[in-house]
Amino acid sequence: MVPRLAPRCPVWPFRWQVACTSGAFVQHSTWVGASRTPMWGRLHGVQGTAPLVRRGSSSTSSQAPEVALTCERYPVQRLPFSSVSEEDLAAFERIIPRRVITDPEELEASNVDWLRTMRGCSKVLLKPRTSEEVSHILRYCHERNLAVNTQGGNTGLVGGSIPVFDEIILSTALMNQVVSFHDVSGILVCQAGCILEELSQYVEERDFIMPLDLGAKGSCHIGGNLATNAGGLRFLRYGSLHGTVLGLEAVLADGTILNCLTSLRKDNTGYDLKQLFIGSEGTLGVITTVSILCPPKPRAVSVAFLGCPGFAEVLQTFSTCKGMLGEILSAFEFMDAECMQLVRRHLLLSCPVQESPFYVLVETSGSRLDHDAEKLSSFLEHVLGRGLVTDGTLATDQRKIKTLWALRERITEALSRDGYVYKYDVSLPVDRLYHLVTELRARLGPRAQHVVGYGHLGDGNLHLNVTAQAFSASLLAELEPYVYEWTAGQRGSVSAEHGVGFKKRSVLGYSKPPEALRLMQQLKALLDPKGLLNPYKTLPARA
Repeated sequence: MVPRLAPRCPVWPFRWQVACTSGAFVQHSTWVGASRTPMWGRLHGVQGTAPLVRRGSSSTSSQAPEVALTCERYPVQRLPFSSVSEEDLAAFERIIPRRVITDPEELEASNVDWLRTMRGCSKVLLKPRTSEEVSHILRYCHERNLAVNTQGGNTGLVGGSIPVFDEIILSTALMNQVVSFHDVSGILVCQAGCILEELSQYVEERDFIMPLDLGAKGSCHIGGNLATNAGGLRFLRYGSLHGTVLGLEAVLADGTILNCLTSLRKDNTGYDLKQLFIGSEGTLGVITTVSILCPPKPRAVSVAFLGCPGFAEVLQTFSTCKGMLGEILSAFEFMDAECMQLVRRHLLLSCPVQESPFYVLVETSGSRLDHDAEKLSSFLEHVLGRGLVTDGTLATDQRKIKTLWALRERITEALSRDGYVYKYDVSLPVDRLYHLVTELRARLGPRAQHVVGYGHLGDGNLHLNVTAQAFSASLLAELEPYVYEWTAGQRGSVSAEHGVGFKKRSVLGYSKPPEALRLMQQLKALLDPKGLLNPYKTLPARA
């Protein structure tokens, strides 16, 4: 979507008006650093020295540069929704006493996305605790024709979690209770506002793990994970949320509570309605409760970080990895040399191996350390002997494993410190996964600071990022629609795991046929006929 100047957001005629507030910056949360990692092959020191940033944790700052208003930067017009009145605020106060936020300072962080590229003008934030409170809120908004933007941890990268204009922000932050956990089946039932990392800690204490893991796990909510169908680092082993989610409860636009919260592994009675809400990005209903299947916690986890001389060798290493590691392979991630340069420069992390054109992170998870170590050792000897890998390091201690994972997980953070970031998250055939990066470098030349590629090779998911000193309409015109046309030419997807949100709604046609888009519009009209839920997102604007 190409930005342009448009009319300013409306100014609100109340004494507490919040017209369009300035942005927020990312606040650092310091994590315990990790020590030197044990080595394999020709090995070098690993030292994690910079604090980790929890994506989504924000605070205001007068020194932070102001984020341009979405309604000014992009060609979007406000739809004819009602505006919030004093009477509306009083009604919300009756529904959720003392949890109606109108303070401009508190609203700042919720109006700005994590990348600091979009900013809304919402002047009210609601914090329900239960599905019933969500139901009362949506029923009232439906009667008053008030648009609603559901927000979890606000860690999204496509502008789906913040308002475009003055939509009411409905936060799930206080819906953070575990309802139940079955220690035989591993089935977890929890509210949508539970933070992924806290759920991980909860189930790991009971010898299970969450089936997904994300770089934003310290801030993202499980409901938001479902709403965006988040992929993440464990997709290769455990698959998508369409498979691991057993049931959910959602509140529809008119306040109807849809209870599909089954905890059954098998239920073949009619349409599987929960699937409609997974990946719908809050446009069909508000997910309030989740039932999810958690795998047993692996008894033995190992991580190898390897250097490869070229992308052809990365591909051959992946093929060899699948054949030799088989059932214990749980992750296969790659990053290019420019990614490593950025995490070293901006985060002060150290590269644990010789400088290489590409790096690979291989994780194994199994039940017997000696069995897994034997398979992993055989694999490493094979790829080193064939010249597929030139250097590597191996970690089995949990703290040192986290040090190696930080090199991959914190790339997004390093990019955000390099300047303005143009982000693309595409699915491509694995053998052509990196071609787009090399073609873009040639196309953009010195107009871009960095063009980098990394991602989940095992899933065919490329994270393509371009950085520049500041936003440039001319640079964006070189990127779009070129990136989408190139992806469509490879029969790929313009969004692999980040979702569609606001930024990609106009490019769905590159991945979906007109018939599919029409059916999506019909489903939206059926479940949300007034278009109140997360407007301006996910679906192309009607002509």
